[in-house]
Parts: sequence; structure tokens; C-alpha cells
Amino acid sequence: MIMSTAPSARLDTSTWAAAGDELVTTLRDLIRIRSINPPPADAPDGELVAARRIAALLAAAGLDPEVVEPEPGRGSVHARLRGDGTGGEPLLLLSHLDVVPAPAERWSHDPFTADVADGYIYGRGAVDMKAMVAMELGVVRMLAGEARAAGLDPARDPIPGLRRDVLFTCTADEEAGGVAGAKWVAEHRPDWVRAAGGLNECGGVSTTIAGRRFYPIQVAEKGFAAYRIAVRGTWGHGSMPRADNAAVLAAAVIERLAVASPIRVTPVMARFLALAGAELPADARLILDGLAGDDPGRAEAALAIACQPMHALALRALLRDTISPDVVQAGVKYNVIPGDAVIEVDCRLLPGTTEEDMRAELIARLGPELAAASKIELIVFGAPVEAPAEGPLYDLLGATIRDHDPDGIPLPIMAPFATDAKHTDTVGTPTYGFSPLRLDPDEHMLERFHGVDERVSMEALRWGLPVLYDVVRRFCG
Repeated sequence: MIMSTAPSARLDTSTWAAAGDELVTTLRDLIRIRSINPPPADAPDGELVAARRIAALLAAAGLDPEVVEPEPGRGSVHARLRGDGTGGEPLLLLSHLDVVPAPAERWSHDPFTADVADGYIYGRGAVDMKAMVAMELGVVRMLAGEARAAGLDPARDPIPGLRRDVLFTCTADEEAGGVAGAKWVAEHRPDWVRAAGGLNECGGVSTTIAGRRFYPIQVAEKGFAAYRIAVRGTWGHGSMPRADNAAVLAAAVIERLAVASPIRVTPVMARFLALAGAELPADARLILDGLAGDDPGRAEAALAIACQPMHALALRALLRDTISPDVVQAGVKYNVIPGDAVIEVDCRLLPGTTEEDMRAELIARLGPELAAASKIELIVFGAPVEAPAEGPLYDLLGATIRDHDPDGIPLPIMAPFATDAKHTDTVGTPTYGFSPLRLDPDEHMLERFHGVDERVSMEALRWGLPVLYDVVRRFCG
């Protein structure tokens, strides 16, 4: 039951039913656009097509959107709703329109037809993150409609009841670092993303543990550093094995890099564990205490029994810097000993770890002999990002969750991966992961990101739309 004081409660059920139907239709239409990153040969302009489709929806709502194309086929779109100017800096509704590839052979539904089955919409982007694009569009279109109903021009006149502006910015290229998307926008259109605060993907989604429904709100994300390690050996004939076979040296490099790093509990994760523990039964609380302690053995034992495997994977990643060797290349023919090998490594950095720290860790793990045979090259780097887990916007996010789910427990968390928040941070916009969905207890959304049969519940979408509407109305009102 929605609290009677919530702005969404002032609208009748037929309005919300129509808005929910429109949300579902919008999401399905967006999923059918193959905005794949990297762009495939048969859909080289998918991101631009998606940006133009979103722009058309905004224009139909009476707004004046702008589409940019920093690189051919890579489109991003922006629109602004105006407040009366008395409430301070804007609120940013941030999203990305690109998706990762989806080989169809393992899916039960075509990843780009947006099939509906058993109450779920299936398709690439259903979770990451066209559902949030559609929800943000839904809120923007509702606000624009309220302006039109009052005889106003939503492209130029203040929206009734808004004191702050609302920025809608949906970008390309997030799945490849955002260089042609949010990074370009932050550098060339900073007014599109500069705000008092921003709402982005990966938070506000329920997860049920020991019968309690938690809503982690993302306030931080790990940084990333990808390295290419070139290993030098000696070419030779396969009939005469030798120790400096580059493939053998590469195997030794991988073995040393794959060892788990020591646990380091950051302040955000310490607060997450403490708040979650306070809401759980005593036995579960002891497990979380073990995760936050100084005993690695106890922490690993706690992870093994704490929760289902995907949650355990996420917690392991959130409590340490991680190093994952993911690409290995060596050899030209079965009977030729390779003299060169290449390993590409994905490193994820906790707040407080620098790129220099991570490079030093790689060298230390290799040891003098392997390090002497290797050349480490940085491919790409993004620093960790953290926003305050307190203050008007963060507090409002938690309060609004409780308005719509009185049994829900909001709490701050860090994401193990990166989002476009790393680019909004460069213009001073604290950005929170808040894509509100109330899920069935058996639905594990983390498994859907980049996975097979990505899907989102239509009931969860209909629940999340008024939550997002209330956050925008309250923060900007």
C-alpha cells in the first residue's frame, strides 16, 4: 500500500494502469532495437536508432530533445524539464541505451523480440538497462503531460510543482567504457549531466534474504584497470620442450594472478554488513560478522554458507581488490614452441586503491623472474567512485522505498562493476544506483546482467514507476 502522503497517491489507479501499460510497451519497443555494443556489421547504427526513437517519444510528449552523434552510429539523447528555479541544482535521470551482444542459440526466447511469458519481458537490455530507460521516460512523459493538462508548454514552461529542473540523459557506449557516450557528454555537454544528484542503474532492487526484503542502494562502485601482459619466451621446435615456452610462462603468470586478494572492508561495505546484520536472525548475523572480521578463513567459511552462489560471488568481489585473467593468446602451430604470449587481465579496484597500487601488486605477484619476462601495459583505467550515503537525496531514496514497501529495508552498497557514474563524477554530480524494482524472492537479478534469458517482471516495473515518480516529485518539489 502506498503511503497517502506520496505524490503518486494523488493520481488515480486508472492513471497508473495506463502509465504501466505505456511503460511495458516502451520497454518492448526499445528491446527490439539492436543497439549492440560493439556495433555489429548488420546493425552499425543501433545506438543512434535507439536515441532517435527515444527522442521521438520525448518530442511527442511536447519536449525539445537533442541527439548527438560523436562517432558514426553512436547516438545519445537529452531533454530538460524546467522547474521554477527556486529549488537549487537539477536532478539527473541517467541511463544508457547500448547493450552487450546476445548469442541467440542458448536463449529460450529471441533476445531482440521482447517476448512476454509468465509475467516477464525477455530480451537483451531488459535488466541492463532499458527497463530503467523506460521508467525514466515514463516519469518524464507523465510530468510533461501534467504540464500540458495545465495549459503549459513542457519544453519551455516550468512543470507544475517543480522547483528544480529534471535532466533526462541517455547515452551510448556505457558497455565499452562510455568514451563515445557519457564521457563525451561530460566533456562536451556538461550541462546535460551536472546536477545536485543523479539516479542511475544497479540499485533499489529488492533481494530477499532469510525472509527479509532488502533494497541495496548503490552509493559506490569499484574502479577498473585492464592490463595486457606480454610474456616473452623462446621460439623452438615442439619436439624439444623447454622451460621458457611462452605458453608455459603464461600459465605460471595466470596461476599467480588468480589467487584471491586479502579482504579489505571499506566503510560502505562495513555499513552494509552492519545494517543487514541488524535485520537478520542471530545465526545470519554471526555470518555477516565473520565477513567483516580480520580472519580470512572465517570470512571464506561464512561466504560458503551465507547465501546462494551469486550473492557469494558478489560479496567476495566487494570485499577485496580483484584480478581476473580473462584472455590468453599463444602459439601458431601444435609443433612450434611459442616465443610470445599475451594475457589480458581485468582488475577491479576498491576505493582507496590506485592504478599504481594495482600495477605494483601485479609485479609483486609475478615475482622477479616472471616480471623480467613480462611487459605490463595499461589498456584502460577508471577510478573508483563514491557518493555520500547520507543527505537529502540518499535519505529520500530510502524513505520512498519504505513508503511503497513498509517491510523493505534500504541500505547502502557498492557495485563490483563500473557504470557511467564514473563520468558524472568528473562534473561533480553524486550519482546513485536506483532503478527501483520489487522482485519475487526467487528471482536473482544479478544472474540476468549480461546473461542468457535476461528478463524483467512486468509487475516489478509497475511497482517501480510510482517509486521513481515520487523521488523526482519530492526532490524537485
